[in-house]
Amino acid sequence: MGTLIDKILVPVDFSEFSKNALHYAVQFARQSYAGKLYLIYVIEPVIYPADFSMGQVALPSVELEVNSKAKEELENLARKEIPEGLGFETIIKTGKPFVEINETASEIDADLIIIASHGHSGVEQILFGSTAEKVVRKAPCPVLSLRMPVKGFNVQSLMGKHR
Repeated sequence: MGTLIDKILVPVDFSEFSKNALHYAVQFARQSYAGKLYLIYVIEPVIYPADFSMGQVALPSVELEVNSKAKEELENLARKEIPEGLGFETIIKTGKPFVEINETASEIDADLIIIASHGHSGVEQILFGSTAEKVVRKAPCPVLSLRMPVKGFNVQSLMGKHR
């Protein structure tokens, strides 16, 4: 019989907020006997002007380079933060973060999304809202949105535990 929460999707943008959310997700997964953590990083495509001097030819190679660098960084973070015995998978997507996060949650049939709720400040926040808010509104599964500091959760003490 499987556990109630088996697959946990954790969006990562390499900020301290998202790294803390990953620490929390690791502890949560261990306590709930979750099967696997899925770390997702979404690359937002850069829109180049139509008359971009190098033309379209250079873009796929740039994108490929960004993809492989992101994959490498995400793998390193996962190996550093996720202890032995806890399964994980890294996923790189390109597009609007909240769309890709929610689509991935559907694709992998995630039981829970654990996301840091931080974001831009000021006017940008008012105009666009945060990724976390949009994920919460449209997610296909429950979402645990974390603001730092998290009640009853000491990041400092956890950080020393499995390094």
